[in-house]
Amino acid sequence: MNTVFLISLFLVLSVSLTQGARSYPPEIKSDSVHTYKSVDGHDLNIWVFNTASTPEKKAPAMLFFFGGGWNSGSPTQFVKYCERLSERGMVGIVVDYRVRSRQGVQAKSCVEDALDALRYVTANAENLGIDSERIGVGGGSAGGHLAASLGTIHVDEIAAPKVMALFNPATILAPVPSNLSDAPLPELGQMNTMLRAKEEQLRARMGLEPVELSPFHHVAANSPPAIIFHGTNDETVPYKSAMLFAWHLREKGVFVDLKTYQGAGHGFFNREPYFSQTAEELEAFLLSLDWLE
Repeated sequence: MNTVFLISLFLVLSVSLTQGARSYPPEIKSDSVHTYKSVDGHDLNIWVFNTASTPEKKAPAMLFFFGGGWNSGSPTQFVKYCERLSERGMVGIVVDYRVRSRQGVQAKSCVEDALDALRYVTANAENLGIDSERIGVGGGSAGGHLAASLGTIHVDEIAAPKVMALFNPATILAPVPSNLSDAPLPELGQMNTMLRAKEEQLRARMGLEPVELSPFHHVAANSPPAIIFHGTNDETVPYKSAMLFAWHLREKGVFVDLKTYQGAGHGFFNREPYFSQTAEELEAFLLSLDWLE
């Protein structure tokens, strides 16, 4: 990882990514919509796709968080995934959360909203037809960061997720500890030097010490199993960061399936042929966990 990593990292921090640049507020046709949180005059909603589930027939659920650099984006990004999962007997949920361009927040508020959405769904699982013991989280880019944060930083919560589905996620926001001598990437020293040089900017963007919001640094043995989708030509969140995050999960004994897409760039997953491929791989992963019929 050289200067490309540094440039790419700050694209994630400050740019409205194409994959998330859609109209707001979103118009989403779902089975139901619920306000999970009201803050500073903003109602934050979840859209629930639960065609097959009822209060009498509980089903596993997946919450999805959109990408957009913690700056913009729309919950519409993962609607197609939710529709497919609903057809297979699961409950799919897309989540709105605050972002900088609309509510002027730092990344820490994005994580707070994601956690509150997960808490709401867990607390209301029975009415939503959801099995409270089988709730997973997913997301792309910055939304992948939110999902990974819930599965690492907040894994000890009562509402902790049981599965992570991460699409080109941002997972390393602070220097990697030097005692990880077995890490598979020789560029770690360069990456750490660059991250330290930009510590102040990262701190201002995150609203906390960067390490506090860096999923890599909070991986533990009780982190949930994960599937990661990443393209080798991603210039926004480098593929090598996914390799390193997957390696760290395995080192802690956590099952992880890293799906490598040769030649794919950032945000590849939401268009064909990649959407069908990633959706099928996600379904196979969930089927292996007995989360799909």
